[in-house]
Amino acid sequence: MLPPELPPLPALTRAEGELIDRYLDVVDLLGRINPGRHGDTYSGLRAAQALVSRATELRDALALMHQRGETELHALTLARALRVLDGERRTARVTVPPRSDS
Repeated sequence: MLPPELPPLPALTRAEGELIDRYLDVVDLLGRINPGRHGDTYSGLRAAQALVSRATELRDALALMHQRGETELHALTLARALRVLDGERRTARVTVPPRSDS
């Protein structure tokens, strides 16, 4: 049995696709650094070191969009792309975990 097919990715410009990819890279690293989540300091340190270059790539993606005249972020379309790429689960790792009253 095949896994369910994902919805198609919405049509994005190359720069928008790069923005989404770099944003999710940064989110993934922040999730690894999150002190409210289980992990070790070495893993967090490695993620923090990688964050510098990924944040630079995210900045460059936004700068390229701006230079090309793509001055507006189409939030609904970009949010759909984030959902298709599992952005809800990935960004949840950045937040403070729910309180455990056990």
